[in-house]
Formats: sequence, C-alpha cells, structure tokens
Amino acid sequence: MQFRQLRYFCKIVESGSFSRAAATVHIAQPALSQQIADLEARMGVELLHRSARGVRATCAGEIFYAEATEILRELDAIPERIRSIEGIVEGSVRLGITGVLGPRMTMSLVTGCREALPKVFLKLVVSDSTTLKEQVSARELDMAITFESELSPNALSRRVLFRQRLCLAVHPQLATPSRSISLAELAKIPLVMPSKHTVVRKVLDHSLAQHGLSARIETEVDDIPSLIAAVRTGLGGAVIMASSVADIGGEDLPPPMLIEPPLFVTAAIVSSSDAPLTRAGEAVGALLPSLIKRYLQTEDLPGVDWVGVE
Repeated sequence: MQFRQLRYFCKIVESGSFSRAAATVHIAQPALSQQIADLEARMGVELLHRSARGVRATCAGEIFYAEATEILRELDAIPERIRSIEGIVEGSVRLGITGVLGPRMTMSLVTGCREALPKVFLKLVVSDSTTLKEQVSARELDMAITFESELSPNALSRRVLFRQRLCLAVHPQLATPSRSISLAELAKIPLVMPSKHTVVRKVLDHSLAQHGLSARIETEVDDIPSLIAAVRTGLGGAVIMASSVADIGGEDLPPPMLIEPPLFVTAAIVSSSDAPLTRAGEAVGALLPSLIKRYLQTEDLPGVDWVGVE
C-alpha cells in the first residue's frame, strides 16, 4: 500500500467523484481508477460504491477513510516537527472559534497569534460550540474555543477561560426595558432561539424546567445575525451573552436585560484527550488564554468573569 493511494482515496470520498478528485490530485481519471482498484484488491474488500449519481464510501470504506485520514495527518506533521527542533515553532493549526464570540474578538486572536507565532499558519473554522466539539472529537480540528455548560460533559480535554452571563435582548414592544428580568417573566415572552443542541438553549431550557417553566419558542434560528434581525422586527426576544450584543449587530437595540437568577455558560479551549498536539498546536494553545484575557480586559465587556489561569 502506498501513501499516494491513501491520498487518492480520501480525495475521492471528499469530492464524491472520480473526475473531480482526478482534477484535484492532477492525475488522469483512468490512472486514478486503477490505483483505487489496486487498493481494493489489496484490502480484499470494496471501499467505494459507484453509481450514476457519484461515488460514496462503503461501510468498510468509511472505516478506511477515518484511518487513512489520521495516517496522512501524522505524515504531514513530520516536516513541521523536524523544523521545530531548530527552535522556531512552525506548522499549521486547525482552530475552531464559536461564532458568538464575534468577529472583533476572533480577529484579535488571529492577529495576536500571527504576531507571536509568525511561522504558524492558522486554519480557522467558525461555527457553533456543539459542532466544533464534534469536529475536535473527530480530529478534524486541533482545538476549539467553545462555550460549555456542566449539563453536557464529554471526554475532551479542556482549559477553562471565563464565565459569561446570559441576558435577554428584546424589542421594547414585547417587554419594558429594565436592568433585569426574572425567569418567570422571561417564560411569558415569545423567543427566537437557536436549536436545542446549542449550549445557550440547553442552559435556558434546563433552568426553566427546574422552576416548572418552559420557553415560548416562536421560531428557531441558528444564524446569529438572523436571530438579531428577528429581535429587531419584534418577532421575539433572544437569550444571548451579555458581552456580545454590539459585536453581533444589536447595538441599536435597548440594553439587554440580565436574567435572574443568573444563568452562565463557560468558555473553554477544548482539544482531543487522546491525540497529542503538534508543537505548533501546543504553542497556540498556550498563547490563547493570555490573548483572550487581554481582550476581555481591554474591552471591559459586561457579564464576564475570568476563572482561568494564564
């Protein structure tokens, strides 16, 4: 078995087509087909299901794809490990950042990493916390900055950073603006919220249930800008993080109301507990807490309590 056959196979699975994969790896399609046929003969099992609609991995192929991907990642990491022996941290790091942190904080972290680690190339993925943790578990990301709650423990390694208090953003026609709002009052207001798998939604639903209450969900919106737009039209309120209102486009709304009793989510850097980071990954992971703490102190964001250790 040759490493190039692993790369060819992975490209076919990812593109779903022999022709697209052939164009990507710069090899003629007949030659690519022969390489995969040789691979399947060596493995003694069909790895790809071919049809008029395209190509997909068989059950055996899915297992082979996962193993091949891991082997190729290790292979690709060898040059940066060798170069790092010279004392300069070099390589690429796949970093996930939850979208609710907002673009300003995200770009501040990217800029800080680039200044401190100029030879490290960041591959940035912005998504929701649940998806990012799944990608870290699947080793599609080296690490991710996510929000978590004690309601959803998992096997990932984590470095706790700060607690973030939740609040209600709402149009004045739905609720009289005030500094705070009780859970009982919140339960009466129609809400526009992310889907149930998200951390904020889990915390809200759990807290309401503990008090014998339930949320009035008007509609579910996972896209943050669309959620704020829905609040702006008066469709419903949204439970969000106190520090993120202006950075996600809600600066024209009334000041958000703090929820009483306080509801919190916790920011953490998560990584795989059974896959060691490269030296570049370790360097980024060690740098991020100080960059995040400096940003929070500079911006003086509301509802944030630093609980981590630099």
